[in-house]
Parts: sequence; structure tokens; C-alpha cells
Amino acid sequence: MPQQELTHRRRMVVLGICCMSLLIVSLDNTVLNVALPSMAREFGTSISGMQWTIDAYTLVLAALLMLAGSTADRVGRQKIFKVGLVIFTVASVACSLAPNLESLVAFRMAQAVGGSMLNPVAMSIITNTFTEPRERARAIGVWGGVVGISMAAGPLVGGLLVDSVGWRSIFWINLPVGLAALLLTIRYVPESRAPRPRRPDPVGQLLVMVLLGALTYAIIEAPTAGWTSPLIIAFAGAALLALVGLLAYEPRRADPLIDLRFFGSAPFSGATVIAVSAFAALGGFLFLSTLYLQNVRGLNALHAGVWMLPMAAMTFVCAPLSGRLVGSRGPRLPLLVAGVAMTSSGVLFAAFDAETTNATLFLGYVLFGLGFGFVNAPITNTAVSGMPRSQAGVAAAVASTSRQIGQTLGVAVIGAVLASGVGSSSYAATFTEASRPAWWIIAGCGLAVLLLGALTSGPWARETARRTAERLEAAPQKPGTGTDSRTTLTP
Repeated sequence: MPQQELTHRRRMVVLGICCMSLLIVSLDNTVLNVALPSMAREFGTSISGMQWTIDAYTLVLAALLMLAGSTADRVGRQKIFKVGLVIFTVASVACSLAPNLESLVAFRMAQAVGGSMLNPVAMSIITNTFTEPRERARAIGVWGGVVGISMAAGPLVGGLLVDSVGWRSIFWINLPVGLAALLLTIRYVPESRAPRPRRPDPVGQLLVMVLLGALTYAIIEAPTAGWTSPLIIAFAGAALLALVGLLAYEPRRADPLIDLRFFGSAPFSGATVIAVSAFAALGGFLFLSTLYLQNVRGLNALHAGVWMLPMAAMTFVCAPLSGRLVGSRGPRLPLLVAGVAMTSSGVLFAAFDAETTNATLFLGYVLFGLGFGFVNAPITNTAVSGMPRSQAGVAAAVASTSRQIGQTLGVAVIGAVLASGVGSSSYAATFTEASRPAWWIIAGCGLAVLLLGALTSGPWARETARRTAERLEAAPQKPGTGTDSRTTLTP
């Protein structure tokens, strides 16, 4: 069905289908955090085992997001979206049946393969369906609000399911939603392709996967194997070689997976590091909070979810407010507010042991939720600031990938620091002291958001973006190397 024939009602149905896919992918991570202690008890696993149940997912997602988006542009967005829904739903059922930790980690990786085909492709479908700028902005606003809903609902839904049915039930909720989204996609979502899809970059893709996988493995396993063990050194060396390979290989391609010229724009570079910092803080914050509330305070999963509700509620309230501020005043103010709030929350836990009293624990959660609620909307805006339209989708996709990289590294680093501090001592007795360096890292991530937000949103930064855009527009475009920004924008 041609795009211009879509009625308003059908466009709303398409938006709803895309939001369903975002909901199950986003809810999956927030629900899982609450279930970690129950899973650890059943499988008898350590902190590193719990880290892998989260990072196996975010790692694969980060590595495949750009590949999935460009593949959908080339072979058809509806087709790839349907494949993603099937893989994600089947893998969710497999997760609920996992007999051991190794199987669960493998099934989580399969989930991520499906998830990588959902969010970026859904955003491409939305931007292709809503062609009028004002209507598209409202649709993207609704899409972004779903993340807030998942943050708010995840801890409560997860806690309720874990306490009433068991941790395996957290994966069951993906089955009805995934099946409904699949049937509705077949019925209502039209097929579309980009007129000039980006060509595959298998070497660049492989180097990205080696870089992220080797680095994450080295960080997570170092506290157990030893930071100087040959295995950890080998993986760290592999990550370094992959990074060098990317820096040497990508500039030689006419259509690279990652165009390094983008980093000449201060807003783009800033948005990339801000995304990594903010989502590293989020991953570490959720990981520490879940372990503290259930394993130290002894709360059940539902009560732990209730305690995390102030953070989720503030994210839910502040996210749309941040979006309106970005639209009316630019990204600078939301980034400054986010940086101050996230830094304050980290310092409250690191320097004043906020978890030891109910009042300061509540305040720490409110501050972090406020900060994270304000940081998400400006990231994509800052990444594409000043970019030519032909490159905006790729720039936004890099920002989206940076979010997943940040969450992966946050869980890996924070978990490694906590594991090193706890050692073989009594978990409950040493947690507060062992987690203090981790809270300082979270505070440092908030400070990075604050400083980079101030530095990369001023006149100097906008000038670097203008010069970068001129260089990109002046570069010759070869057939098949362009990017249709109208249809590849990723939040």
C-alpha cells in the first residue's frame, strides 16, 4: 500500500505496533534487574554470572543495531521487523525454560539478535509513515514516552511476577505482546525500503563485535581470573587490536559502518560520550540497587520494586518535559539539569552512605530518576545537530548504539568493582563499603554529562558541527552509499 494512501487511523495503528515492540524490549531489561537475586539463588551463580545475564543482551544489541537498520533499509523494513519479533518472542520462551546460567545467557543473546531488528527498524517505519514534520514529532514523542512507561512499570511488574509466580515468568509477558505485534504487523504495516541503502561493511561489523565482546569479557571476569592473568590480558589485547583496526580500516571505505568524520563535530562527539556515560550510570545504578535492596536489606522482589519506583516515576515525568525543553530552548538546559542531578545522586551514596537511611535512599533515587529523565531526549538532538539531512539517520544510530555500549560497560565495570570489594567476605556486612567506589564512578559519569553538556552545546560546538556538515556535504556521494535520513532516524 503506497505511503500516501495510509489513513490517520492506520498510521496510529502502525505507531501502536512500533510502541509495542519498544515496550517489550525496554521492559525486558528493567524487569530482569529485579529478578537477578532470585535467578542467582536458583543457579548458584556469582556477581559475574548476574552481570552476564544483562550484558549478554546489551552487548549483542549494541553490536548489531546499525547492521539491522541498514539491512532493513535494503531488504525491507516490515520483513526485518517481523523476523525480529519472531526471534525475540521465541528466545523469550527459551529464556523462561533455561536449565542453567549458560543456557540463559545464550538465549539472552538470541533475544538481543531479535531486539536489534525491532527498535531501529520501528523508528524507520515511524519516520516513513509520519511524513509531516509536526505529526512525526508527536509520534516520536509518544515513542519516547514508552521508555518512561517501561522504567516505571518494570520494577513493579517484575517484583509482582517474581514473588507470585517466579523469575521465569518475567519472560512470559513477551509471548502475547510479541504475537499480537506480529499479527498486527502482517495486517497493517506497509513494506518500505530506503532509496539509497548503505552497503554492508562486514569487516567493520566484525571489528565492532570483537572490540565490545573482548572488552566486556575482560572487565567482568578480571576480578575472578585476576587482572594480570594471561586470559584477561589476551582479551584486553584483542579489544585494543580491534579498536586500532577500526580506526585504520573505516576511513578507507566509501560507505563505512562508522564514519569517523562525524567526530569532528563537537555536538556529535559530546552526544556519543554523554550517551555512554548516562547509560553506564543507569546500568550500574540499577545493578547496585537491586543487589542492595534484596540481598542486604532482605526485601522481596516486589518491595524492592516499590523502593525503586521514585526513580522510575521521576524518569517518567521528566522525560517529556525534557523533550519540550529541547524543542523550545535546545539541549543545553536539560543536559545541565541531568548532569547536576545524576552527580548529586552518586555523591549522596558515595560520600554520605545514602542507602543507610530511608530518607536519603529515597532522595538518592529521586535525584537519579530526575537526572536520567532529562538526559535521554537531548542525546539524539545533540548528535544530529548541524548534520546534513543525508547523514542524520546514521548519526542518530551511532547515538543509539552508544546507549547500549554505555549500559554494557556500566554493568561490567560496576559489577567488577563490587566483586573486588566484597571478595570472599560476608556479602551483607561488606556491601556498603565495597560499593562506595562504584558510587563514585556513577557520580563521575554524572559529572561527565554535566561538563560535556556545557562544552558541546555552545557557540564553539555549533561551529564545529557546521564545518563538519560542510565537509560531509562536499564529499562525493557514490551510488548506493547515501542514507535516507527520513527513514533511518533512531532514538
